[in-house]
Amino acid sequence: MFSKLWRSEMPGLFAEPLLILVAMGVGLGAYVTMEEGEKYVEFIAPGVVAAYAMFSASFECTYGSFVRMKFQKTYDAIITTPLNIEDVVAGEIFWGATRSFITACAVLAIAAAFGLVNSWWALLIPPLAVLAGLMFSSIAMLFTSLAPAIYTFNYYFTLIITPMFFFSGVFFPLSAFPTLVQHLSWIAPLTPVVNLMRSLISGQPGEGAWWGLAIVIGITVVFFALSLFTMRRRILK
Repeated sequence: MFSKLWRSEMPGLFAEPLLILVAMGVGLGAYVTMEEGEKYVEFIAPGVVAAYAMFSASFECTYGSFVRMKFQKTYDAIITTPLNIEDVVAGEIFWGATRSFITACAVLAIAAAFGLVNSWWALLIPPLAVLAGLMFSSIAMLFTSLAPAIYTFNYYFTLIITPMFFFSGVFFPLSAFPTLVQHLSWIAPLTPVVNLMRSLISGQPGEGAWWGLAIVIGITVVFFALSLFTMRRRILK
């Protein structure tokens, strides 16, 4: 399906991140002074790459997966073949990770065009986007397995995804927030991804960034296993 629709989808991969970088990074950035002479657009660029990798995987494995499961009956058709339910769910999760990869590469290309990529470490961003996509796809599939109706995803994006977008260090340093908000921000799965993206683009991957990688892998393993279990119960029911 994507091979037939990619021409209509590709402009959207570039348009919205470009708008964010111009409006927030260049427009708002004209009024923001960062430490050590860093430009504001340089600060937010890695966070925008991470955030849109999250959005791609989340949309694909919530609305997209729910439509294929509930309305198009794609899952029912697939499991009549030698494939089983776990194969279907794993395929959905890996496709979500693939969408994260595509989106992250598109946003990274925009950042590079702005002259915001300063290190060869940035070559590790696409594989990191795949790992982040696996994590967010697994979380989204777990929610999909529990969602009674498609409208339920409004709560998921409003109460979980959007707060992570604003409070995971994408637009503001976590140190700028009150202590309680900082603690909540460190719990958010997007925070270690943003820190890793920022360290790779700047060329300064420290010890804290690699601890973030361990956190992402741990969350992915847990939610991947949970989503396989809960989706199996949902489909068989």
